[in-house]
Amino acid sequence: MIAVVGMPGSGKSEFVNIALSFGYRFISMGDIVREETVKRGYSLEESGKVAQMLRDKEGLDIIAILTLDRISETQDGKFLIEGIRGIKEIERFRNEIDFFLVGIHTSPRIRFERLKNRGRADDPKTFEDFYKRDLRELSWGLGEAFALSDVIIDNNGTFEDFRSNIDKVAKKYEL
Repeated sequence: MIAVVGMPGSGKSEFVNIALSFGYRFISMGDIVREETVKRGYSLEESGKVAQMLRDKEGLDIIAILTLDRISETQDGKFLIEGIRGIKEIERFRNEIDFFLVGIHTSPRIRFERLKNRGRADDPKTFEDFYKRDLRELSWGLGEAFALSDVIIDNNGTFEDFRSNIDKVAKKYEL
């Protein structure tokens, strides 16, 4: 299993789109949170609130547990997991499955512009909202999780630069 970690708007989804060509099945931890949000009767704009509620009630590794449940439903293949938010999730994955953690780094200003242009229902509309979201995600341990990455890929340049950086990592680590 390959897992990818990075702040919102860092390029995790782009990494996934490129890495899928290596034969991995994809699972988004964010999609799992959004499914739980709808299942519990909340609007998608409240997915951050639901993610916090889940972590408060079930523990900081609850999204990892739900992800592992999804993996166990298929029981075969290589998996690419996007959306790790903390050390407890990494610990859960390491206790259950062998995986390689890829970190994606992008500056805050670039990430904010990407999120504004992406237009998901739960994306921040102002830099203040963006900053608050970053602080919430960091409170879950995202920074520490990022620091545990096996490799960090820079995504502050062009898409072609990012693609080249991913290709270099894929070759070096035989992804």
